[in-house]
Amino acid sequence: MSRFRFKAVCLFAIAAMPVHANPRAFITNQLDNSVSVIDTQNRSVIETIKVEGKPAGVAINPVLKQIYVSTPEGGGFAVLDGDKLTKLRNVKVGGASLGITTDRKGQQIFVADWYENSVAVFDSKDFSRLKTITVGKSPSGMTVSPDNRWLYVANRIDDSISQIDLRKLTIRNTTKVGAHPFGIAVDSQGKRLYSANVESDDVTVLDARSLKRLATVKVGARPYAVALANSDGLLFVTNQDDSTVSVVDTATLKQVAVIPVGDKPEGISAHPDDRHIYVANWFDNNVSVIDAKTLQVVDTINTGEGSRAFGEFITH
Repeated sequence: MSRFRFKAVCLFAIAAMPVHANPRAFITNQLDNSVSVIDTQNRSVIETIKVEGKPAGVAINPVLKQIYVSTPEGGGFAVLDGDKLTKLRNVKVGGASLGITTDRKGQQIFVADWYENSVAVFDSKDFSRLKTITVGKSPSGMTVSPDNRWLYVANRIDDSISQIDLRKLTIRNTTKVGAHPFGIAVDSQGKRLYSANVESDDVTVLDARSLKRLATVKVGARPYAVALANSDGLLFVTNQDDSTVSVVDTATLKQVAVIPVGDKPEGISAHPDDRHIYVANWFDNNVSVIDAKTLQVVDTINTGEGSRAFGEFITH
């Protein structure tokens, strides 16, 4: 092969390789009224964005490269530019917005209103309200199935999970779980749904299609949120009052490890590498990074006061 041809083949191969932007973690600091942006490659804060209204929930829209941040005391959510790391606008919702997520196509934004017992649906192009869906009392955590068919909503005071049909924007099913469900997660195959139940100190495992209860797994004190890693083989659960993260083997549905993290851990999200887990520690004002292979904390990143980061807060 000639040198010219060899060089051309190499350039083609490089061009054909997928390009992955460096993921960033967006951490809401509720007491600082700000969002810390972490570069996950060097694990340092590269920007702090001012967001009024006690920011809490986070949702990523990879299609539009936007970040949505719920503002419970602002009655809505803020829209951030994921590239420029600036705030674009505020959108009004109503009562006290908390949980927030998007559909898998980046076309719709779902906002849980804690006081109004509803989920507001917004068009991501012009932020017009498309519908308001009445759910259970004090809706909090939300997630969308991988096939973009279902929206799941944790109704904290009702001790239930609602399943919303995204084609009709109506409730298909509601199932009782443990006491005061808050953070939820669905696996990458859309087969299982996991709910952290704050008051019963356990996780409910549901069939994601039928919402049939499959198991209950005991974890630590006041479990807040959940995230999956290691090809869905491990479930990580933040235990607020224990300052730990429980690790559950999803094959056996047994707790296999307990990892000490910062004080009052709340939000948790998996890195796209499927190996590292980021945990926001409310009282310590920082983020713990866990290695899902070694089950050890490998880094701690200082953020802002009252780091919460409720939702899926790392870009892909």
